[in-house]
Amino acid sequence: MIASFAFSRLTAVPVLLVLAAMLAGCNEKPAASAPPPAEVRVAPPVSRPVTRYLELTGQTAAAKRVDLVARVSGTLSEIRYSDGAAVKQGDVLFVIEPDNYRLSLQLAEAAEAQQKALLVQAEADLARQKQLAQRQAASEAALDSALSRRDSTAAAREQAAAQVAQAQLNLAYTEVKAPFDGIVSAHLVDHGALVGVGGPTLLASIVQSDPIKVRFSLDEQTVLRIREAMRQRGLTLAGLGSIPVEIGLDTDAGYPHLGQLDYVAPELDMGSGTLAVRASVPNPKGVLLPGLYVRVRLPLQKDVPSLLVPEAALGASQTGRYVLVVNGQDIVEQRAVEVGEASEGGLRVIRAGLSAGDRVVVGLMQNAIPGSRVRPVTDVAKATR
Repeated sequence: MIASFAFSRLTAVPVLLVLAAMLAGCNEKPAASAPPPAEVRVAPPVSRPVTRYLELTGQTAAAKRVDLVARVSGTLSEIRYSDGAAVKQGDVLFVIEPDNYRLSLQLAEAAEAQQKALLVQAEADLARQKQLAQRQAASEAALDSALSRRDSTAAAREQAAAQVAQAQLNLAYTEVKAPFDGIVSAHLVDHGALVGVGGPTLLASIVQSDPIKVRFSLDEQTVLRIREAMRQRGLTLAGLGSIPVEIGLDTDAGYPHLGQLDYVAPELDMGSGTLAVRASVPNPKGVLLPGLYVRVRLPLQKDVPSLLVPEAALGASQTGRYVLVVNGQDIVEQRAVEVGEASEGGLRVIRAGLSAGDRVVVGLMQNAIPGSRVRPVTDVAKATR
């Protein structure tokens, strides 16, 4: 009996151990497998010839600007334009009371007529004295006196004619006219005010902004680059008119306003080390106002072989611009690049840092973490652009 109980007890122990091992195995979790690499969209840089541009900042200025002043004194009797109106050359803008100047002109003309009559009489007297002198019926002194009277009368007649011209000029000054086509500022003197007393009185200003001028400066290194580009294109300073200039406002997409260079300073400014340059841009609708800061783009070279990437593929850090590239081991790398000008289709020229065979991350950027392994998928649309 005792032996039977001991045997049963000995056989039960292994069974319990097996059951415990089975229960422990049920509680263990299977080992976690690594997630597959994240997918990213890649494309090689677009390779095509582009025009190499120089991008600058400039400021617009009026082609012409003149202060309109009262050059004669009197009461301002008329203002014949609306503030800010567009006017044509020769339009009368202000009228200064002309009555006194008309009277002065009449007096001068009357004085001139009187001197003309006296001159006729003096010439007749001189002719008679010459005839008498030839017959020895008049003295030499009488002939000299007649000649002197003729000469003095002729001088007085010239003086009277000059006074007439001065009176005509003063009368003309009573009308202040537009010297060229343009837009006139608000009037600075009201109707009925006394102007021109003690010196010219500023009445308003007139500005011509079509075409408009754009002024900008080039540093010394840029000047050398442009001169080299001009040499390659066979251009000289005399051929500046053939160099186009593109202008854009901050609110413009691209550079919609086109013009041409019309002036380059003959020497660099010694203080700033820059060269003053000016362009003339047609402005028929008055979109460009004098005094605006604008973006300026100058073509330096045409058909330059270049690599381009989408603007969205470019990132920025404290060290500069970069793109994300997938290397041969499908590892993401952050590649520093030197960017150039923008091109059509939302692309940006890359001047340095990329090669034609690089796989640039152009989509699913959130999955492209530098140093991580990814699954690159070629973006056919961007690869064939």
